[in-house]
Amino acid sequence: MASTRNSTVLKIMLKCNERVVRNGLLNNRKVIVKRMGYNIDWIIPYLRSPSRLWSFASTITVIAVGLFSKIVIRWLNKSKIFNLHIMSKALDERPKNTPIITVSNHHSCFDDPGLWGTLQVKHLIRPKVMRWSLAAHDICYTCAEHSYFFALGKCIPVIRGNGVYQDAVDFCIERLAKGEWVHIFPEGKVNVTKENMRLKWGVGRMIYEAPVTPIVIPIWHIGMDEVLPNDPPYILQFRKTMTFNYGKPIDFTETVKSLKDRKATDVEARKHITDMIQEALLKLKEETETLCNQTS
Repeated sequence: MASTRNSTVLKIMLKCNERVVRNGLLNNRKVIVKRMGYNIDWIIPYLRSPSRLWSFASTITVIAVGLFSKIVIRWLNKSKIFNLHIMSKALDERPKNTPIITVSNHHSCFDDPGLWGTLQVKHLIRPKVMRWSLAAHDICYTCAEHSYFFALGKCIPVIRGNGVYQDAVDFCIERLAKGEWVHIFPEGKVNVTKENMRLKWGVGRMIYEAPVTPIVIPIWHIGMDEVLPNDPPYILQFRKTMTFNYGKPIDFTETVKSLKDRKATDVEARKHITDMIQEALLKLKEETETLCNQTS
């Protein structure tokens, strides 16, 4: 049963990875995102008001994918994990109703769920504790089967190119208002070339508009694209070495207060917050590369 489930998870991930390449992201070209034939309008309403059956199926999906990721990251490959205590403390000890936003680089279609293979099992088996994650609608939600799988796995379909005012971002702000955890790849796509990119401003809107300012934790990882390469035949690899580094939490409380006190425009606020995140991620990148080289 577990083997069949893991095989299904793997097939879906590999199919999505193939679609990324087919869309031309490998060549770092601009892609004109076409509206897919499959209608995703039902997904966010389902996520807002899940039935008991949906909640049960989601619980099974989140746990299965989390444990599968744990096996791949920790058992079938070598992982060097730094400062995991920062994430564990945020999950276990943050004040009630205080949300979390994690942000990270995006180098492979396996980044999520692979990143969460670093977490403790006690977190992986508690779906209410686990993250919500934005997922590209034109890659992950192209048919009913994939749509159900990703939606049950707490992934939110985001339409790239539709800006910061869309249902996916609204839904994330709703989750943050309930004190939950949202993960974002602010680069907005798999960054195959690994060049520094301007981050998308959606994360800035989430932080600025959340009723309680979230704890923001940057994450940098190296080597995930060796575990699931961005080149054919898109098969999971084993015995690879990865490095994960959880950065110090960024406190935006005073920043948000200052922006609101001086009546900054929404655009100015989003840009300012996103620029701060970009600066923190770039510093974490340098730190992680140093740690990777020192321990290799």
